[in-house]
Amino acid sequence: MGGHYNRGMSKAAVATSKAPAAIGPYSQGIRVGNLVFTAGQIALDPATQQVVAPGISEQTTQVMENLKAILEAAGSSLAKVVKATVFLKDFNDFAAMNAIYGAHLAPEGVVPPARSTVEVSRLPKDVLVEIDLIAEV
Repeated sequence: MGGHYNRGMSKAAVATSKAPAAIGPYSQGIRVGNLVFTAGQIALDPATQQVVAPGISEQTTQVMENLKAILEAAGSSLAKVVKATVFLKDFNDFAAMNAIYGAHLAPEGVVPPARSTVEVSRLPKDVLVEIDLIAEV
């Protein structure tokens, strides 16, 4: 009894050129069992590694595109997200971020993921938003 639970789970890195390259000792995503965990994504253009635009709407859109690419590389999708963590530089940007977030992660007919949203003092490259996801594969 219990043998099934004692097996070690293998973790596999997820990488795609359709999302910004990891710029440190981390992976774009990790797949373990039937779950994929993304690294926090900011509004970097994967081709240039530069921040796309100064506005929250444009930045959130790019973040969602980066997350979508990582999930797809892992064999998942935005529709299979079960948990999201959102980091905002300014909570006054919540409504604008939430509109784009909802369009991607909670369209009609999709059960929205659980979510935590926090305001933080600073994010990499001084962006306005960072989001990480956990999804089923």
